[in-house]
Amino acid sequence: MRQLPLGLGPADPCSFDNFHAPGNEAAVAHLRSLAQSPGALAPVYLWGDRGVGKTHLLRAWTEAVQAPGARVGWFEASTPLPWEHDEGWRGIVFDGVQAFDAGRQHAAFALFAQAAALGQQVLAAGSVPPVDLAVREDLRTRLGWGPVFHLLPLPEEHCRAALRREADRRGIFLSDEVMGYLMTRFERDLGSLMGLLDRLDRFALAQQRGVTVPLLKRMLAEEAL
Repeated sequence: MRQLPLGLGPADPCSFDNFHAPGNEAAVAHLRSLAQSPGALAPVYLWGDRGVGKTHLLRAWTEAVQAPGARVGWFEASTPLPWEHDEGWRGIVFDGVQAFDAGRQHAAFALFAQAAALGQQVLAAGSVPPVDLAVREDLRTRLGWGPVFHLLPLPEEHCRAALRREADRRGIFLSDEVMGYLMTRFERDLGSLMGLLDRLDRFALAQQRGVTVPLLKRMLAEEAL
Protein backbone atom coordinates (compact mmCIF):
# COMPACT_ATOMS: atom_id res chain seq x y z
CA MET A 1 0.00 0.00 0.00
CA ARG A 2 1.33 3.42 -0.92
CA GLN A 3 1.45 5.93 1.90
CA LEU A 4 -0.15 9.26 1.00
CA PRO A 5 2.03 12.29 1.77
CA LEU A 6 0.77 14.61 4.46
CA GLY A 7 0.01 18.17 3.41
CA LEU A 8 2.96 20.38 4.22
CA GLY A 9 1.09 23.66 3.87
CA PRO A 10 1.01 26.02 0.92
CA ALA A 11 4.14 26.95 -0.97
CA ASP A 12 5.61 30.37 -0.34
CA PRO A 13 3.50 33.01 -2.09
CA CYS A 14 5.04 34.74 -5.06
CA SER A 15 6.87 37.88 -3.99
CA PHE A 16 9.54 40.21 -5.28
CA ASP A 17 11.88 38.93 -2.57
CA ASN A 18 11.74 35.30 -3.71
CA PHE A 19 12.09 36.11 -7.41
CA HIS A 20 15.55 35.28 -8.73
CA ALA A 21 16.31 38.42 -10.70
CA PRO A 22 19.75 38.28 -12.40
CA GLY A 23 19.28 40.20 -15.65
CA ASN A 24 15.74 41.26 -14.73
CA GLU A 25 16.42 43.84 -12.03
CA ALA A 26 14.84 46.71 -13.99
CA ALA A 27 11.50 44.90 -14.33
CA VAL A 28 11.45 44.00 -10.62
CA ALA A 29 12.30 47.55 -9.55
CA HIS A 30 9.59 49.03 -11.77
CA LEU A 31 6.90 46.65 -10.52
CA ARG A 32 7.92 47.28 -6.91
CA SER A 33 7.48 51.01 -7.47
CA LEU A 34 4.07 50.44 -9.08
CA ALA A 35 2.92 48.41 -6.09
CA GLN A 36 3.81 51.31 -3.81
CA SER A 37 2.31 54.01 -6.03
CA PRO A 38 -1.17 55.21 -5.00
CA GLY A 39 -2.19 55.97 -8.58
CA ALA A 40 -1.98 54.22 -11.92
CA LEU A 41 0.87 54.75 -14.34
CA ALA A 42 1.30 53.51 -17.92
CA PRO A 43 0.48 49.83 -18.51
CA VAL A 44 3.35 47.36 -18.14
CA TYR A 45 4.00 44.36 -20.37
CA LEU A 46 6.33 41.44 -19.57
CA TRP A 47 7.42 38.93 -22.18
CA GLY A 48 9.76 35.98 -22.46
CA ASP A 49 9.97 32.22 -22.79
CA ARG A 50 8.03 29.83 -20.58
CA GLY A 51 9.46 29.55 -17.09
CA VAL A 52 11.28 32.89 -16.91
CA GLY A 53 8.99 34.21 -14.19
CA LYS A 54 6.33 36.31 -15.93
CA THR A 55 3.46 34.91 -13.87
CA HIS A 56 5.57 35.01 -10.71
CA LEU A 57 6.12 38.76 -11.10
CA LEU A 58 2.48 39.43 -11.94
CA ARG A 59 1.47 37.52 -8.80
CA ALA A 60 4.15 39.29 -6.75
CA TRP A 61 2.69 42.65 -7.76
CA THR A 62 -0.83 41.39 -7.03
CA GLU A 63 0.20 40.09 -3.59
CA ALA A 64 1.91 43.40 -2.76
CA VAL A 65 -1.12 45.43 -3.83
CA GLN A 66 -3.62 43.19 -2.04
CA ALA A 67 -1.64 43.07 1.23
CA PRO A 68 -3.07 46.39 2.52
CA GLY A 69 -6.57 45.41 1.41
CA ALA A 70 -6.83 46.48 -2.23
CA ARG A 71 -8.30 44.21 -4.89
CA VAL A 72 -7.04 43.17 -8.33
CA GLY A 73 -8.80 41.60 -11.31
CA TRP A 74 -6.89 38.63 -12.79
CA PHE A 75 -7.65 37.25 -16.26
CA GLU A 76 -6.04 34.54 -18.39
CA ALA A 77 -7.00 32.34 -21.33
CA SER A 78 -8.78 29.86 -19.04
CA THR A 79 -10.90 32.53 -17.31
CA PRO A 80 -14.52 31.95 -18.39
CA LEU A 81 -16.39 34.68 -20.20
CA PRO A 82 -17.99 37.12 -19.65
CA TRP A 83 -15.31 39.23 -17.98
CA GLU A 84 -16.92 41.75 -15.66
CA HIS A 85 -15.24 44.96 -14.58
CA ASP A 86 -15.16 46.14 -10.96
CA GLU A 87 -14.77 49.83 -10.20
CA GLY A 88 -13.23 48.94 -6.84
CA TRP A 89 -10.16 47.24 -8.31
CA ARG A 90 -6.75 48.80 -7.83
CA GLY A 91 -5.61 47.19 -11.09
CA ILE A 92 -6.12 44.51 -13.73
CA VAL A 93 -3.75 41.71 -14.77
CA PHE A 94 -3.82 39.85 -18.10
CA ASP A 95 -1.59 36.76 -18.11
CA GLY A 96 -0.71 34.72 -21.20
CA VAL A 97 -2.27 37.17 -23.66
CA GLN A 98 -0.81 35.29 -26.65
CA ALA A 99 -3.41 32.57 -25.94
CA PHE A 100 -6.47 34.88 -25.82
CA ASP A 101 -9.10 33.93 -28.38
CA ALA A 102 -11.24 36.50 -30.18
CA GLY A 103 -13.80 36.69 -27.38
CA ARG A 104 -11.17 37.20 -24.69
CA GLN A 105 -9.34 39.78 -26.80
CA HIS A 106 -12.57 41.75 -27.07
CA ALA A 107 -13.16 41.42 -23.33
CA ALA A 108 -9.58 42.44 -22.51
CA PHE A 109 -9.84 45.55 -24.67
CA ALA A 110 -13.10 46.54 -22.98
CA LEU A 111 -11.57 46.07 -19.52
CA PHE A 112 -8.48 48.01 -20.60
CA ALA A 113 -10.66 50.96 -21.62
CA GLN A 114 -12.63 50.85 -18.36
CA ALA A 115 -9.43 50.64 -16.31
CA ALA A 116 -7.95 53.65 -18.12
CA ALA A 117 -11.09 55.71 -17.48
CA LEU A 118 -10.89 54.97 -13.73
CA GLY A 119 -7.11 55.22 -13.32
CA GLN A 120 -6.63 51.52 -12.60
CA GLN A 121 -3.20 50.03 -13.22
CA VAL A 122 -2.91 47.40 -16.00
CA LEU A 123 -0.23 44.70 -16.14
CA ALA A 124 0.06 42.02 -18.82
CA ALA A 125 2.39 39.25 -19.91
CA GLY A 126 2.89 37.13 -23.00
CA SER A 127 5.38 34.89 -24.74
CA VAL A 128 6.33 37.46 -27.39
CA PRO A 129 6.69 41.26 -27.49
CA PRO A 130 3.51 43.26 -28.17
CA VAL A 131 4.46 43.94 -31.79
CA ASP A 132 4.49 40.18 -32.50
CA LEU A 133 1.25 39.30 -30.71
CA ALA A 134 -1.42 37.75 -32.92
CA VAL A 135 -4.21 39.77 -31.33
CA ARG A 136 -6.48 42.56 -32.51
CA GLU A 137 -4.60 45.74 -33.39
CA ASP A 138 -6.22 48.01 -30.82
CA LEU A 139 -5.39 45.60 -27.99
CA ARG A 140 -1.83 45.11 -29.24
CA THR A 141 -1.34 48.90 -29.35
CA ARG A 142 -2.55 49.31 -25.77
CA LEU A 143 -0.37 46.46 -24.50
CA GLY A 144 2.73 48.05 -26.00
CA TRP A 145 1.95 51.62 -24.99
CA GLY A 146 3.87 51.59 -21.70
CA PRO A 147 7.12 50.00 -20.47
CA VAL A 148 7.90 46.61 -22.02
CA PHE A 149 10.34 44.28 -20.25
CA HIS A 150 11.97 41.21 -21.78
CA LEU A 151 12.52 38.71 -18.95
CA LEU A 152 15.71 36.68 -19.34
CA PRO A 153 16.14 33.08 -18.15
CA LEU A 154 18.41 32.37 -15.21
CA PRO A 155 21.97 31.33 -16.04
CA GLU A 156 22.59 27.69 -15.18
CA GLU A 157 24.62 28.42 -12.05
CA HIS A 158 21.83 30.62 -10.64
CA CYS A 159 19.25 27.99 -11.56
CA ARG A 160 21.22 25.31 -9.71
CA ALA A 161 21.55 27.55 -6.66
CA ALA A 162 17.83 28.38 -6.63
CA LEU A 163 16.88 24.72 -6.98
CA ARG A 164 19.18 23.73 -4.14
CA ARG A 165 17.82 26.50 -1.88
CA GLU A 166 14.27 25.29 -2.49
CA ALA A 167 15.29 21.69 -1.84
CA ASP A 168 16.95 22.74 1.44
CA ARG A 169 13.78 24.64 2.41
CA ARG A 170 11.78 21.45 1.90
CA GLY A 171 14.31 19.32 3.76
CA ILE A 172 15.33 17.44 0.61
CA PHE A 173 18.93 16.36 0.11
CA LEU A 174 19.86 16.73 -3.56
CA SER A 175 23.05 14.83 -4.27
CA ASP A 176 25.37 15.98 -7.04
CA GLU A 177 24.17 12.95 -9.04
CA VAL A 178 20.51 13.98 -8.76
CA MET A 179 21.29 17.63 -9.49
CA GLY A 180 23.30 16.66 -12.56
CA TYR A 181 20.48 14.42 -13.79
CA LEU A 182 17.93 17.20 -13.37
CA MET A 183 20.06 19.79 -15.13
CA THR A 184 21.05 17.66 -18.11
CA ARG A 185 17.85 15.76 -18.92
CA PHE A 186 15.07 18.30 -18.34
CA GLU A 187 14.18 21.79 -19.41
CA ARG A 188 16.42 24.20 -17.55
CA ASP A 189 13.87 26.92 -16.92
CA LEU A 190 13.35 27.41 -13.21
CA GLY A 191 9.58 27.07 -13.35
CA SER A 192 9.75 23.57 -14.88
CA LEU A 193 12.49 22.46 -12.49
CA MET A 194 10.59 23.74 -9.43
CA GLY A 195 7.50 21.87 -10.60
CA LEU A 196 9.56 18.71 -11.03
CA LEU A 197 11.05 19.14 -7.57
CA ASP A 198 7.56 19.50 -6.08
CA ARG A 199 6.40 16.27 -7.73
CA LEU A 200 9.55 14.48 -6.66
CA ASP A 201 9.12 15.67 -3.07
CA ARG A 202 5.58 14.30 -2.94
CA PHE A 203 6.60 11.02 -4.58
CA ALA A 204 9.51 10.52 -2.18
CA LEU A 205 7.21 11.14 0.80
CA ALA A 206 4.68 8.65 -0.53
CA GLN A 207 7.39 6.03 -1.06
CA GLN A 208 9.18 6.88 2.20
CA ARG A 209 12.45 7.05 0.32
CA GLY A 210 15.20 9.57 -0.08
CA VAL A 211 15.54 11.41 -3.36
CA THR A 212 17.78 9.45 -5.72
CA VAL A 213 18.13 9.09 -9.47
CA PRO A 214 16.44 5.64 -9.45
CA LEU A 215 13.52 7.12 -7.49
CA LEU A 216 13.25 9.97 -9.99
CA LYS A 217 13.24 7.49 -12.90
CA ARG A 218 10.55 5.44 -11.17
CA MET A 219 8.38 8.51 -10.67
CA LEU A 220 8.70 9.47 -14.32
CA ALA A 221 7.88 5.91 -15.41
CA GLU A 222 4.72 5.86 -13.28
CA GLU A 223 3.66 9.30 -14.58
CA ALA A 224 3.98 8.01 -18.13
CA LEU A 225 1.53 5.14 -17.51
